[in-house]
Amino acid sequence: MALLEVTDLGKNFGGLRAVSGLSFSLEADEILGLIGPNGAGKTTAFNLMAGFIPPSSGEVRLAGRNITGLKPHAIVKLGVARTFQVVKPFRKLSVLENVTLAAFLHCRRRDEAMAEARRILALLDLTDKAEGAASDLTLAQQKRLEIARCLATRPKILFLDEPMGGLNATEVEAACDLVLRLRRDGIAVILVEHHMQAIMRISDRVLVLHHGVPIADGRPEAVVRNPEVIRAYLGEGKT
Repeated sequence: MALLEVTDLGKNFGGLRAVSGLSFSLEADEILGLIGPNGAGKTTAFNLMAGFIPPSSGEVRLAGRNITGLKPHAIVKLGVARTFQVVKPFRKLSVLENVTLAAFLHCRRRDEAMAEARRILALLDLTDKAEGAASDLTLAQQKRLEIARCLATRPKILFLDEPMGGLNATEVEAACDLVLRLRRDGIAVILVEHHMQAIMRISDRVLVLHHGVPIADGRPEAVVRNPEVIRAYLGEGKT
């Protein structure tokens, strides 16, 4: 049984079809890259799977359990966490406090939650920033803090929404290494990302959306050669 199974997932906003016929599965040891041109429906797909908006059709199953339509807090408890394109830390709280709050999902005592937060910050090379304000972090560090908060909820699956957006080449390389390490630690990953070199390097599979519809799903090297994918990115007649 796949860890995540998405079947015919769809979302309409009035007359706008944002996502249609999205079906795929994700194994417990996989990294899936979700790509497509701007407006392809990638973030909407994330929002549907993570419970931020209800689907118009279809089903999402986590380890065989139907989680379709559950609220985000319920889905997080079951082991699905996500980051956002725009980082959203509690800016006036310390880095440690940000992660400690997330750790309370499973930790009952403050000392236990803080210990878990410090352990996670060490994994993400943020120990020296623990007592500082989240607002003082660089963009790359804030993106790592977002991931740290997710890890504190003990996810089975992590949805990463453009984790490399706005980063320089060195920071992108470090972000790739981090995603690969998460997979080695037993966390499946789905990431939306426009940085194609990163997608090619770390993804086991790539799923392509265009106008909300999946048009390709396969190994990265095969997907980038797919004529339909090339047309979606470059336009008709430019292949």
